[in-house]
Amino acid sequence: MSKDIRIKKGLDIKLIGTAEKITTNSSLSSVYAVQPEDFHGITPKLVAKEGAEVKAGDTLFYDKSDERILFSSPVSGKVSEVIRGARRRVMAVKITADAKQTHKDFGVQDVDKMSAEEVKNHLFASGCWPFIKQRPYDVVANPDQAPKAIFISAHATAPLAADLEYTLADKVQELQTAITAVAKLTEGKVHFCVGANSIFENLSGVELHRVSGPHPSGNVGTQIAQLDPINKGEFVWVVTPQDLVVIGELLLTGKLNLERTIALTGSQFKNPQYIKAIAGASISDLVTDNLNVDNTRIISGNVLSGKQIDASGFLGYYDNQITAIPEGDDYEFFGWNKPVFNKISPSRALTFSWLTPNKKYDLNTNTNGEHRAFVVTGSYENVFPLDIYPMQLLKAFMIQDLDEMEALGGYEVAPEDFALTEFICVSKQPHQKIIREGLDLMRQELG
Repeated sequence: MSKDIRIKKGLDIKLIGTAEKITTNSSLSSVYAVQPEDFHGITPKLVAKEGAEVKAGDTLFYDKSDERILFSSPVSGKVSEVIRGARRRVMAVKITADAKQTHKDFGVQDVDKMSAEEVKNHLFASGCWPFIKQRPYDVVANPDQAPKAIFISAHATAPLAADLEYTLADKVQELQTAITAVAKLTEGKVHFCVGANSIFENLSGVELHRVSGPHPSGNVGTQIAQLDPINKGEFVWVVTPQDLVVIGELLLTGKLNLERTIALTGSQFKNPQYIKAIAGASISDLVTDNLNVDNTRIISGNVLSGKQIDASGFLGYYDNQITAIPEGDDYEFFGWNKPVFNKISPSRALTFSWLTPNKKYDLNTNTNGEHRAFVVTGSYENVFPLDIYPMQLLKAFMIQDLDEMEALGGYEVAPEDFALTEFICVSKQPHQKIIREGLDLMRQELG
């Protein structure tokens, strides 16, 4: 039986620059890159050396701790450069794309006849396993730890998030095929969360949940907490709808197609819209003609949890959004003690955004304050819908108290769950960084 989810705590950040529902096809980028840092927690071991010719779907590197987990090239071409960091760790593999693309053939599959082991092995071989992430720790799923459930969130509530009802409108068959396949990997339920009047309501093999409320109601962590909270020793797997489409197309056609519909959002785009692009594409090839280049910050992802990049960077492997907002390099004289009408705040002190709840803002990257010790205001709890004490958990993570980290709910959270508390933090503490480092420690010591 489905359970509808209604979230009351949270905050919708309404920004200028929503993508218009127009989609253009981008030309093939000259260079693509796969960056191991997109797959947190893996140690890359290179397979394709510089100068190697690869097809789309060929293996570039694998996880040193589990050689079954492969990472594939998004395009066919030549490995032009391997960028290494400290201790020769692989930071990026660049591929110069062929003018005409060729794909490795993984074979068309009859998903109804596949066993769970066959599905798993097919995902390994094609490089699709990294699309499956796990909670706790928010890392690529360990295939040897059976999940008690699988969660899919098709209800995006992050600022300016891509409208999945629009981008995946013609991909329902691929989505259904992938759901049928991944459902074989758990003895539990496949929870599929949508908004009101969704085009995905007729999918089979899932338990459908309608979600309402402010952000972070669309975060899968919020939905897990409401439907099937994680206890010590339990695992939940998470897959996004856009990644399921890649898996579905692989099963139906035998080809790994990493093309996505990307939302170009934010006030610094001249024409915010959607564009078709392949994962790992060069950002400059996607945005240059549409971007106000002066005083702009480019983010692969959304403004709360995305990664800052420059025009010479590359689209993140999991991302379906590029955001461009003004760089905050100007400061207001005595801005701390005068009424403010052009900023968002959950507090009614000095800031009057509560008078115009539907107003859209052109926010920049200014933090409007400096880093300081935690100030106890009680504001975190107003935007944090999980049944967890956010400040106490953050402090436990900061001092690396493993017992407290466990007791206060460390197994249930991911960095993105603290994006809103970081946004409203008067102490300007890096909440997501604190949570990420704490989860890495828990995984190392307790996992």
